[in-house]
Amino acid sequence: MKRVMIMGTGAQGSAVAKLLDKEPNVAEIICADYDLKAAEDLGKSLSKAKAVQVNAKDVNDIIKAGEGVDIIVNGLPISFNMTVMDAAIKLKAHYQDLCMTEIEGKDSVESTKFMFSEMNKRFSDAGVLALTNTGSAPGLINVLVRELTEKFDTVDDIEMNVYEGVWSNKFVPFWWSPDVAFADMSEIPTRFENGKHVKTTQFANPVMMNFPGVDGKIRMVDHNHEEPVTMGLNADKYLKNAKNILFRYGGPHIELSEALWNMGFLSHEKRISADGAEYVPFDLVIEHAPPAPKYKDEIKEIIEDGLVTEEGAFQVLVTGTKDGKPLKITSYVNTPGLIEAFEKSGISHEAYLTGQSAFIFTKMMVDDAVSQTGLISPEVLDAGARKFFFDEAAKLEITFDEIIENTIN
Repeated sequence: MKRVMIMGTGAQGSAVAKLLDKEPNVAEIICADYDLKAAEDLGKSLSKAKAVQVNAKDVNDIIKAGEGVDIIVNGLPISFNMTVMDAAIKLKAHYQDLCMTEIEGKDSVESTKFMFSEMNKRFSDAGVLALTNTGSAPGLINVLVRELTEKFDTVDDIEMNVYEGVWSNKFVPFWWSPDVAFADMSEIPTRFENGKHVKTTQFANPVMMNFPGVDGKIRMVDHNHEEPVTMGLNADKYLKNAKNILFRYGGPHIELSEALWNMGFLSHEKRISADGAEYVPFDLVIEHAPPAPKYKDEIKEIIEDGLVTEEGAFQVLVTGTKDGKPLKITSYVNTPGLIEAFEKSGISHEAYLTGQSAFIFTKMMVDDAVSQTGLISPEVLDAGARKFFFDEAAKLEITFDEIIENTIN
């Protein structure tokens, strides 16, 4: 029986906690948040939970709240990752987060190298596992990429294409944290090209793509995301020496962000207005951006007000060779859309896929389905853990289609 502490009771932390509450191998769930009311509201909805107020900037406060826990699920913004990791190591608890850790003074590649070396050693020495980047993308998509590459002898290219086409009459800029989303949009994307990490530019390399069930071609662009960084670092050992890895994103949210970018509103540099006031454009955008819909009544109202579009695509494409012949595999993730996710669980499609995926990674540790230690990203999980992931995903109605193309002489 495991004791699990959920750090952060937002959309994803709440989704994980609610699913853990049904697990027979979970003895207790500690709902930890600086906002005690938010923690208490979540705790009251669960049968195995208690709520605590925690200052996530204070490692000792986290340690005090987490005494005796087996697993810490970190659903907080990335600025808290290092502090929560330090606490997990001192508690000798398994650790999980949903996104890349950034270290001041280091870019994404340098930060991730530090994670995979120094932090990996610290978690290994403590005898516990740290699973990082464990949502849907990154997370589920990493496991899928690794599983597909295992079907090749050599891998040339890995493409990840995510089209988010849910747009409502009520203005919702993003179905996840606008702070995180707009920050990602403002960052320079990284690709892995010819075995090296390279920087492109925001909204670069646009391509028009067709996806099953979607009318017309969709404009997809380079997007700052974790996958090309972690997978590039792991390519030689775990991804059949993949040479090129990229992540594209598309949809109305991209078009909105690109317009703001082109007008300078995603800039983090201080400016002076015509009347002499000092301001940061990015901060103004965040101040006026409505938060991601979280509450059931809120999501219901958005659906009832009407959707302009409700479509999307979650695609992974891998090319390489098998038995000396060219091979191409395209896989699509099937998951409930907004209306179906709401009818099933009272949450948005984004919270459903990301939260359910994160839960599977947590359940993996709860059920001792993974024996690895140290700090890893999901593409490093061994075959048994990957099978566990796909088996559990199917139970949550997250399935995968696969198209195999090869050349036979």
